[in-house]
Amino acid sequence: METTFRRIFQIIDGNKKQVGDGFDVTSPMPGPRIRQLSPYLLLDHTGPMPVAPTDQPLGTPPHPHRGFETVTVVYEGALAHRDTAGHSGKLGAGDVQWMTAGAGLLHEERHEAEFARQGGTLELLQLWVNVPKRDKMAPPRYQNIRAEAIPSVPVGENQGQIRVIAGSYADVLGPAETFSPITLLDVQLTAGAQTELRLPAEFNVGIYVVRGRVRLHDNREATTKQLVVFGWDSPALQLTATEDTVLLVLAGEPIEEPLATYGPFVMNTNQELVQAIADFESGGMGTFPEDE
Repeated sequence: METTFRRIFQIIDGNKKQVGDGFDVTSPMPGPRIRQLSPYLLLDHTGPMPVAPTDQPLGTPPHPHRGFETVTVVYEGALAHRDTAGHSGKLGAGDVQWMTAGAGLLHEERHEAEFARQGGTLELLQLWVNVPKRDKMAPPRYQNIRAEAIPSVPVGENQGQIRVIAGSYADVLGPAETFSPITLLDVQLTAGAQTELRLPAEFNVGIYVVRGRVRLHDNREATTKQLVVFGWDSPALQLTATEDTVLLVLAGEPIEEPLATYGPFVMNTNQELVQAIADFESGGMGTFPEDE
């Protein structure tokens, strides 16, 4: 019986923007063609960008979050994180940071100090991931997931690998803990590799091409910095890499709840947004020692 593949809804190019003083970003979501791909709310692709040697690491100054999670996948270079919940960490190539803002915190992301001193190339992806209403005010949490802790599934005979960051794939369980069913896969394919991904049909599914070119179901193509959004009519989708390709698979059970957003706050009602702003302005999301 011939396999029916997921329908391709959209192939979206990103908009360019600057985040802080250290991140040159391409962002396909949110945008005029897609507000969200629940539970995923935002996708920012930094770089690849040159970083000149400096003793003053660039990045984003302290800023607040409440009600969702930020997920950062580093492909090249190094990043440093700290927040007012007492977490800090450094990420290098292949590492993943999964930060739960929960009830609220301030955090700061900068180029890691030694990487900044030496200079080099920086490339990373950051996702914003929604959480159910019951978990909006959970205690902040920080998962610093090293590359060596992320299991992989081989593709064909030396045709690539599928790193399982969250959820499960081919009976391999990813290390990230999530509040709702999510499958996040970092897929690396050599030119000519073909693979068929199977994901729950009821999940929202998107594929972001970090670099390279991929043929979808033998009839559409997506290339570097494009987001592909699929339908719900099948658990299967087919990918053929027409050159060496890296892509991120964003899959998850939609969170079918009201969504109220304002800048760095993701809640369910406008009243909750007003409270988040008040809590931030009163110092309720914490301060860093040098600001006290």
